[in-house]
Amino acid sequence: MEFRVLKYFLEIAREGSITHAAKRLNVTQPTMSKQLKDLETELGQKLFIRTNYSIRLTEGGMLLKDRAEDIIELVEKTKEEFKSLNDVYKGDIYIGSAESDSIKYFARAIKSLQEKYPDIKIHIRSGNINDVTQRLDKGLLDFAIIMKMADLSKYNYMDIPAKETWGIILRKDDLLSKRESLTLKDIQKLPLICSEQWIEQDVPEWFKQDENKLNIVATYNLAYNAIIMAREGLGYVVSYDKLTYHNELCFIPIYPKQYSNMKIIWRKHQTLTPIVKLLLKELEIVFRDNHKVNL
Repeated sequence: MEFRVLKYFLEIAREGSITHAAKRLNVTQPTMSKQLKDLETELGQKLFIRTNYSIRLTEGGMLLKDRAEDIIELVEKTKEEFKSLNDVYKGDIYIGSAESDSIKYFARAIKSLQEKYPDIKIHIRSGNINDVTQRLDKGLLDFAIIMKMADLSKYNYMDIPAKETWGIILRKDDLLSKRESLTLKDIQKLPLICSEQWIEQDVPEWFKQDENKLNIVATYNLAYNAIIMAREGLGYVVSYDKLTYHNELCFIPIYPKQYSNMKIIWRKHQTLTPIVKLLLKELEIVFRDNHKVNL
């Protein structure tokens, strides 16, 4: 299975047409068709179903598309890493992150690093804990910024020196918006919009035997869309502070206070490129300085 052929396959999958894919890659259509046929023979699977107007992926084609995207991304990332070995002050760093105000500390470290070495570029992919740790484990990310994780045995990590306060995001014209806080019993009565991670990790701890009494009307993996649903009156978002993007909404903390800490994690035994090591040093400085401020 050649890397070049995988790129042909992905372009065909994206375009839905061998003709269009061939034009984009400056390859003749007969050449691309033959390469695709040889790939199907090698794998023993049909990858596309052809119609008069387009082609679509088979189940085997969808599996290969997922794998090919990861393979190509990893190859390209590896090339960039080797380039950075020749120029230790230039290159790309890939980060996966949950949505949180605590990302500001990471941003400060990146800003400081880029002021010294302007040829370093940062690529951030937002996602929930499953999204970012899967990409981290595959080697597609250098770091992941996560809210909470039960098993950290595979990772090195640094604690971000800040706490995220849990609460409810709701409309300002809601009667509950006048409250200074909401109790766990209050929450049980509300139509909740919450993350699957919260359901799995926090609900059993917060509500004990009462967890099955919650009225969950929707789940989310990133907060922005959930906040739009709250703005439209679908329900109340269980989230943490400083993610209220709209003037129509407000945040009410939960009482007794519930907190979570953010962590930056990276794989144990991971070979760090010079620029990744530089960023780790900047993070240590930013975290140390912030800790002094909060003492």
